[in-house]
Amino acid sequence: MRRGRNPLKELEPIALVRDVAICGVVRAEVGRGIRETSVLKKFHKVWDVMLNVTTDNRLWLEAERMAWTLDRQGINLPLTDIVIACCARRIGAVVLTLDDHFSQIPEVTATDRIV
Repeated sequence: MRRGRNPLKELEPIALVRDVAICGVVRAEVGRGIRETSVLKKFHKVWDVMLNVTTDNRLWLEAERMAWTLDRQGINLPLTDIVIACCARRIGAVVLTLDDHFSQIPEVTATDRIV
């Protein structure tokens, strides 16, 4: 959306050939930035049919350990990014993002392009 493009339209052809996932942190982070209720409702319709990666106690423990390890290496990242990374690792997903923080997280693949 920052680039003036509709991410839902761009995700549509991808969703026809492979699974697209989301986690609660992404919903909350993206949703809070959407200004118009009508646009937010469109996102909800799409998010509701995506695979949802649950954030159970095991995932939070993994996020805590990852944050602890990265902090001791001098890599201080937002907790939201660490939780998203843990969700992606859990299901072997690629993170679609414009944020370069994900390149600092081990065993996480991130891209800024839908291929």
